[in-house]
Amino acid sequence: MTDDFQRYLRAKRTVDDRALDRRLVARLRDSLAGRVADGETVSVLELGAGIGTMVTRFIEWDVLPATAVHYTAVDLRQANVDAVSEQLRNWASGRPVTVDSANGRVTLSGAEREVTVEPVAADAVEYVETARADHDLLVAAALLDIVDNVPLSTFLDALDTGGLYYFPLTFDGATRFRPRHPQDSAVERAYHEHMDTKSGGNSRAGDSSLIELQQLPGVSVDAAGSDWVVTPNDDGYPADEAYFLEFILGTIERAVGERAETTETLQPWLRTRREQLETEQLVYSTHQLDILGRVGDPDAFE
Repeated sequence: MTDDFQRYLRAKRTVDDRALDRRLVARLRDSLAGRVADGETVSVLELGAGIGTMVTRFIEWDVLPATAVHYTAVDLRQANVDAVSEQLRNWASGRPVTVDSANGRVTLSGAEREVTVEPVAADAVEYVETARADHDLLVAAALLDIVDNVPLSTFLDALDTGGLYYFPLTFDGATRFRPRHPQDSAVERAYHEHMDTKSGGNSRAGDSSLIELQQLPGVSVDAAGSDWVVTPNDDGYPADEAYFLEFILGTIERAVGERAETTETLQPWLRTRREQLETEQLVYSTHQLDILGRVGDPDAFE
């Protein structure tokens, strides 16, 4: 299998859909609807937006208000940004949605709402440091574990008073494969240590972020688990989730392989895991948190 990051992002759509906590999704929907007056344009900023799967999910799940929405989708990788327009057009095909493109923006128009998506290639932290502080919703999915040592207040400063933040799928310190293997603990430990020391991330970002947000004045916090679980069924792995698993194994191979002392441990482990993937026996899970809240007007979120 090739190392195709855009394919990985498409493949993980079904994994994310199962994982996301629906209670928090419903609370986000209700809170956002209660914030917007008739005729107003809702401003959404997503950091680490990838190829735009969260945009389409929000539309499918009726998260966005029935009004005009301006959705800024920021991602570091130019290839991801370049793929947004095609991703949105493919999603809209066969649906009662029209697609128009102009000035680098893509507008999705349906019966109830019009969503204008503006893809931007930029570093998330650098972008948010100069962003307007008037957004109604800030989204950062699976991002906080790779931007450690950046105060969360830096991100929240992009929100208008009473604005909402949504940080789903934030990794929180557990990587599990089954059936068990004698080297599981060693590989997991090395993988997490790489996150903490080599990649500038935080293998316990969910817990750390929750604590930090609870300590910020005027910020409300709600949270729930959103664990990834990928397991074969009678027909094999759903959708393109076999590729998702191969990509995860490749990520672990690159991270743990940087440590010379783990080579003898890693290679037998990888061979076994790839054989189990090929024979549709491999099960994978991670522990993650979804975090939702409001800034500047916490009483309105109670």
